[in-house]
Amino acid sequence: MKTAFLLAASTATVLELVTAADTHLNAQPYPPHANGTYSPPQSSKEAYSPPFYPSPWMDPSAPGWEQAYAQAKEFVSGLTLLEKVNLTTGVGWMGEKCVGNVGTVPRLGMRSLCMQDGPLGLRFNTYNSAFGVGLTAASSWSRHLWVDRGTALGSEAKGKGVDVLLGPVAGPLGRNPNGGRNVEGFGSDPYLAGLALADTVTGIQNAGTIACAKHFLLNEQEHFRQVGEANGYGFPITEAISSNVDDKTIHEVYGWPFQDAVKAGVGSVMCSYNQVNNSYACQNSKLINGLLKEEYGFQGFVMSDWQAQHTGVASAAAGLDMTMPGDTLFNTGASYFGSNLTLAVLNGTVPEWRIDDMVMRIMASFFKVGKSIDSLIETNFDSWTNDEFGYVQAAVSENWEKVNYGVDVRADHANHIREVGAKGTVIFKNDGILPLKKPKFLTVIGEDAGGNPAGPNGCSDRGCDDGTLAMEWGSGTTNFPYLVTPDAALQSQALQDGTRYESILSNYATSQIQALVSQPDAIAIVFANSDSGEGYINVDGNEGDRKNLTLWKNGDDLIKTVAANNAKTIVVVHSTGPVILKDYHNHPNISAILWAGAPGQESGNSLVDILYGKQSPGRTPFTWGPSLESYGVSVMMTPNNGNGAPQDDFNEGAFIDYRYFDKVAPGAPRSSDKAPTYEFGFGLSWSTFKFSNLQIQKNNVGPMSPPNGKTIAAPSLGSFSKNLKDYGFPKNVRRIKEFIYPYLSSTASGKEASGDAHYGKTAKEFLPAGATDGSPQPRSAASGEPGGNRQLYDILYTVTATITNTGDVMDDAVPQLYLSHGGPNEPPKVLRGFDRIERIAPGQSVTFKADLTRRDLSNWDTQKQQWVITDYPKTVYVGSSSRDLPLSARLP
Repeated sequence: MKTAFLLAASTATVLELVTAADTHLNAQPYPPHANGTYSPPQSSKEAYSPPFYPSPWMDPSAPGWEQAYAQAKEFVSGLTLLEKVNLTTGVGWMGEKCVGNVGTVPRLGMRSLCMQDGPLGLRFNTYNSAFGVGLTAASSWSRHLWVDRGTALGSEAKGKGVDVLLGPVAGPLGRNPNGGRNVEGFGSDPYLAGLALADTVTGIQNAGTIACAKHFLLNEQEHFRQVGEANGYGFPITEAISSNVDDKTIHEVYGWPFQDAVKAGVGSVMCSYNQVNNSYACQNSKLINGLLKEEYGFQGFVMSDWQAQHTGVASAAAGLDMTMPGDTLFNTGASYFGSNLTLAVLNGTVPEWRIDDMVMRIMASFFKVGKSIDSLIETNFDSWTNDEFGYVQAAVSENWEKVNYGVDVRADHANHIREVGAKGTVIFKNDGILPLKKPKFLTVIGEDAGGNPAGPNGCSDRGCDDGTLAMEWGSGTTNFPYLVTPDAALQSQALQDGTRYESILSNYATSQIQALVSQPDAIAIVFANSDSGEGYINVDGNEGDRKNLTLWKNGDDLIKTVAANNAKTIVVVHSTGPVILKDYHNHPNISAILWAGAPGQESGNSLVDILYGKQSPGRTPFTWGPSLESYGVSVMMTPNNGNGAPQDDFNEGAFIDYRYFDKVAPGAPRSSDKAPTYEFGFGLSWSTFKFSNLQIQKNNVGPMSPPNGKTIAAPSLGSFSKNLKDYGFPKNVRRIKEFIYPYLSSTASGKEASGDAHYGKTAKEFLPAGATDGSPQPRSAASGEPGGNRQLYDILYTVTATITNTGDVMDDAVPQLYLSHGGPNEPPKVLRGFDRIERIAPGQSVTFKADLTRRDLSNWDTQKQQWVITDYPKTVYVGSSSRDLPLSARLP
């Protein structure tokens, strides 16, 4: 979200773009095929996103939205045009208490809606919880914990007076192993990420807060996402990076999790900074209108990422419903929406039905989560100061009042955070040293075991790597209410056990470390980390994305030093993604290797629960390769298109993470220099499990049919005056500098109000064909309701298997089901089912069940523009990881 560098544009440019379609917005479309589909050109510089207009309007009969639609219709029908515009437009950066606020509707007693980061807790807050990152939650493979996590996040947001929580995340998905913000999401598999995204959305919204799934779409790296940010790092590009991706890959990989979120009823989606096929994501009609709103049936509202909007009328036509934070550049007072949107509706370039639909989507999402105007909790914190009193409009020091009320919303969420941190810790190696049982002498080594000398919140937005790593850096962070370090938790356990305990919280005190860990009876736990985050922060030359996959601050040498002097070495890694561990797996003195992710405020307690066997560990949601190069793709670090938009061609298609490794290096892990060190889905347990009795039941389900008929015509709600004089700035309102208002700056003429030398063109003259058409529209075959054609979710097969605990301790199993689609150009297998079955007793057998839907079995047919089950034979595999699959059978 927030960037330290402003986008390179001027106020004059802002005004010009309001009434002119962006040159990247589907201009001059390539000729369609006879069936109406498009093929992009082969050259990356010509990657092209075809147009899709008009922007779909809400469906009053969309399942799960019927009541919210009715409530929104009644509310919106009574609004004036100015009030409607106010609800779509942010008031400007630091123009209110939250990181984003829209305008108010004082006539109806509606306060400003508050948007606040983020995916692991409330940014710029106190007395709130610091949850573990999405990637740690994903590592638990536990759907009930994902719902619980979302419920806790949503509850804390509601208690602070936050209306829209800016999370959860499935973009980036994790194409690049060194991508800076992969850690915010739920792993590199779309099926896993989709269920985690949907479950988190369900939890957040059940708690009465609107969830915002982000970043849509293909925001797979931090480098070059914003022009100003890149310019600040010395890259003189003039347009943001373009992720160039084919239609099939978008459907089967990167769009898949968002489709799950739409089916779960998500209220908002945030469009991303980057371009997609050379059209900015926040004005890409194919993505927003065509994929998200029409095909997926999304009924909520699309908001821009902060400063990700590049046009006014053109972005509204392409499906953008809300601009954040409202100003085109932070603190300019200029907006693509605001008064310019008011003028666009008055002059007909934005149809009345379009502004109505924008507001309908916002208010329907509001009502869907159980909110009402008269029961809204007042926003009781301020993002811009921790002091009790401050300016409401902090950017311009206006309206001094009490802004922070110290409302504690943490409840008992620490217990949940501790549990997820433990169950999301993955054990990669254990030669029998774990679980620890009252060891005689425990030594703890490394800076990552201790605290930041400046305190857990000592670096703004966690923009450093000092002390233990418990969350990434950037806008997706929060303040720690406290941070239990591994050193503190391990020492506490040692005191309970009567264990001798010593720690050296340095990576560089080599002689002292050698002397300590070489003492008799010592077990050495050595800590190291690797951090990343958002692109506006640079930590040691890592501009959001990681430069490599090595451990930071001499971490690799530290591990080697300890292991060279201690035959009972336990390695603990905190990281935001994979690091190179291949040298440690076969090291005779390294007895155990654990990945503890970035687990939040209960970090040390979670780790103790695993090291001492109090909880069952997790499984990795991504692949750990032997090198950065082994993944086949990585972050583009240098622009490849001169000063133009860097062109990032996703030529690998669906072959990312384990799908790529399965293609180029089949066989056992570590069996070649290209094979993974630890495969996707892998993680050791305390016990052993046997898989048997694979059974497949074919269900009697008919063929899929397209939805019937057309949509309703676009409704226009209420009426408004078209007299410019009714939209001037009120004499009884004191204008606040930089604040975004819906009022016109002049009522003499539209041209004077716009300040645009090119003002006067009609919508037909500059917008793509169909952009203003409000007549009933045809439905695509893949559409129908939220989540797409409802028959995509018909259960075609039910697969079961027996899992028996063959060990001597109670433990959790994480069975996984993979499917081969059978086609010659498809990945060897893809995840299509899993469960975390908890507390299986020794000798006990349980049944694993997975339902395979039509969507699970289908591939996207780019010519038919439909999900199709191909004629190739389909095979299912069941086991404990992507490379340990003892059961398999052909689908009948």
